[in-house]
Amino acid sequence: MSYVRTFLPWIVFAVVPSAQWTWGALAALAAAVALVVRQRRDGADFDALFIEAGSAAFFAVLAAIAFADPASAVHGYSAALSSATLALVAGGSLLIGRPFTLGIAKRGTPREVWGLKAFVRTNTVITAVWTGAFAVTAAALAVLSRSGLGHSAAATLVQAAGFVVPMLFTTRYVASAQARAAAR
Repeated sequence: MSYVRTFLPWIVFAVVPSAQWTWGALAALAAAVALVVRQRRDGADFDALFIEAGSAAFFAVLAAIAFADPASAVHGYSAALSSATLALVAGGSLLIGRPFTLGIAKRGTPREVWGLKAFVRTNTVITAVWTGAFAVTAAALAVLSRSGLGHSAAATLVQAAGFVVPMLFTTRYVASAQARAAAR
């Protein structure tokens, strides 16, 4: 359930009809800001809020563009830009040595596990898979957008796969890592 909460702004933006992208961007911004505020209030450090903070920044810019020019060409590529932003944020978290999934994993893991090499490595692998999935999704959505299908059923399927595939991988990989740890 943590992943659903983390990606709630993106889900909000995805379910608002494309024709209402201005309001979708604003609603997603509100959701992102609410997530950051709530999680900070609950004690989360900013380094555990990479996706949430990146989401807030992205949707602030997107909402500004959408309201300034509702007919902006950005609209046609908004899905691709969303996935590209997620790839950059997730990849950036890897580059600075703080995989974004660490913050999510820590919510359901005892504190004594957080510093273990296996725990950090597991989250590094998982974050790399999410980063790759976001990058592939962004590229596929850019191709669809260029073809005039940026807001089509095919684009929706690509976006869904961009979240479902890494989510399934995460579930299986964590189970495998836990089994390996239990066997030791």
